[in-house]
Amino acid sequence: MDAPRDAARVPIRPAATVMIVDDRPDLHVLLLRRRAASTFVGGMSVFPGGGVDPHDAGPEVEALCAGLDDARASARLGVEQGGLAYWVAAARETFEESGVLFARHADGDRPFDPSDPALAERLAAERRAVDAGERRLADVVREAGLRLGVDAMHYAARWITPPGPPRRYDTRFFVTALPKGQQSVPDRREAVDSEWVRPADALAHFRAGGRAMLPPTVGMLRVLASYRSSEELIAAALRDEDGPDRPVRLAQDGGGWNVLLPEDALRDAPPGTKLHEMQAWVRLRSGPAEA
Repeated sequence: MDAPRDAARVPIRPAATVMIVDDRPDLHVLLLRRRAASTFVGGMSVFPGGGVDPHDAGPEVEALCAGLDDARASARLGVEQGGLAYWVAAARETFEESGVLFARHADGDRPFDPSDPALAERLAAERRAVDAGERRLADVVREAGLRLGVDAMHYAARWITPPGPPRRYDTRFFVTALPKGQQSVPDRREAVDSEWVRPADALAHFRAGGRAMLPPTVGMLRVLASYRSSEELIAAALRDEDGPDRPVRLAQDGGGWNVLLPEDALRDAPPGTKLHEMQAWVRLRSGPAEA
């Protein structure tokens, strides 16, 4: 079915999301459940993320980013400038929605230690202020003597919302391991629940009708499900983050749909399947566990 004529006029906003993985003991990924009343993806399972804001960019913010500058970030994404803002937005949204902070101490490479009760209490209060737009994450990080650990977040994919929904995003996907000693606590405003789940189990739950997800989440879970451990996955992400963008397609069969990854290109689709080109590209390749 064609989208409404005015759907194409919905502005496409830049956005970023991050797939956080952890071995428990095998590979699990963090999924948040959005508030049911949300205008966009209400009630759905999603990765932490959201729109890129103007204060996610600028020289002051770049100076607080460890191991990555705007020139290299922009080159990696294929944009002229401003690429680093996607990494910063992913870090900020993750902090707001789950409380996980990708940071290290400014005086070296020591990771942020959440076991310090005074600092943890301070950051919990700052998290609420950042989420409310009263504080900038860059100011919070600087005043705490930290830098954003953006170099631990590896670029994996790009998905653009097709015409139809009330909001459209050009979303860059990143993958990273959960920082040691940290845990996810949903904000109870946008994210009403968080869980660590095996990617294959999340997909099975979705296919059984017990979990609502959009094609980008399903597609990226398929990629994650092909890896056995976070170490294996992160090594692959490092290998592929500067690689080629490989297109993704959508297959519709009756009332259902399936995401076709680039690795599926040579597989025969069932009779009657309609294939749709999407504005979606995956850079992270599926691993050896992919069937």
